Amino acid sequence: MAAAGAGVSSPVCILVLGMAGSGKTGLVQRLTAYLHSKNSPPYVINLDPAVHELPFPANIDIRDTVKYKEVMKQYGLGPNGGIVTSLNLFATRFDQVMKFIEKRQNASQYVLIDTPGQIEVFTWSASGTIITEALASSFPCVVVYVMDTSRSTNPVTFMSNMLYACSILYKTKLPFIVAMNKTDIIDHSFAVEWMQDFEVFQDALNQETSYASNLTRSMSLVLDEFYSSLKVVGVSAVQGTGMVEFFEQVSSAVDEYEREYRPEYERLREKMERAESQRQREQLDRLQQDMGTVPMENSPASSGSAAEAASGPSALILTRGTLEDEDEAPESDTDDVDHQVTEESHEEPAFKNFLQEAKQRYPARSSH
Repeated sequence: MAAAGAGVSSPVCILVLGMAGSGKTGLVQRLTAYLHSKNSPPYVINLDPAVHELPFPANIDIRDTVKYKEVMKQYGLGPNGGIVTSLNLFATRFDQVMKFIEKRQNASQYVLIDTPGQIEVFTWSASGTIITEALASSFPCVVVYVMDTSRSTNPVTFMSNMLYACSILYKTKLPFIVAMNKTDIIDHSFAVEWMQDFEVFQDALNQETSYASNLTRSMSLVLDEFYSSLKVVGVSAVQGTGMVEFFEQVSSAVDEYEREYRPEYERLREKMERAESQRQREQLDRLQQDMGTVPMENSPASSGSAAEAASGPSALILTRGTLEDEDEAPESDTDDVDHQVTEESHEEPAFKNFLQEAKQRYPARSSH
């Protein structure tokens, strides 16, 4: 277990997914207790807004930020819609969660993330993608798919679980571990044998006569490549068995992340940074072009020093129209004109005409 993060400075994020009732929360509780017993307390995050009680201490709890029942009431949603909306609201502030993880990266070797009971709510929602990519782009991230072994003894049900696991693998594009839980009820060796030996699985399918068994038989050939590189471990959240093997698989998954996944995420991050830088340059170029269309010939800044010209358009905008510029501005071409003389030259003929009309009216009035 100690070797899992010995060569990794950043904490390892373990994203726990699984069908409803598979034992995700119970497994997170067992992992938390195991790490505490090894004097390596994890940083625990709960992303299930509908859970009533948590059996483990959570450093970050979505229920402290989003009120699930209030979301259902205000938006008029059902249970699943309320969970999706709560996750969407929480995802808008997930950058703050990333800052908290970064502050604790020296104190915690592992970050355990418990997801909602309805797996499709997290796996196929936009918020689930945002959270997963945010974690994977900054820290080594491993996806753990919890499978209920006791309910997978039927080959058709087993194949359904494997198909869902395969879809999550290609959706998340991260190192993947299948944790076959509840080995205290039934040992997981039969499932491992089905994955490794195609003939044994076919013999189990021969006992099924439904249409689903024929589909499962053909799908098992498709998943053969998926099985060859899949990491599988049997665990019991109740008894705590399989913890050592689990963290050995986590260590192998972290090595896979560093070897195959981190270069890809760094390439994507550099691509996004270049795109953002290019967008900012284009905005600056458009701004400079817009400012260049303003006539500068008669402006006070056009006759200023080179330092004033180098101050940029913002300095021009801030200094234009100030009282100092008005005082220092050169006189206009019309300032040498005597406006009083000009006005009198127009008023004198008009006043003479007025007097003549008045003289003509007054004798007429006095004759009456």
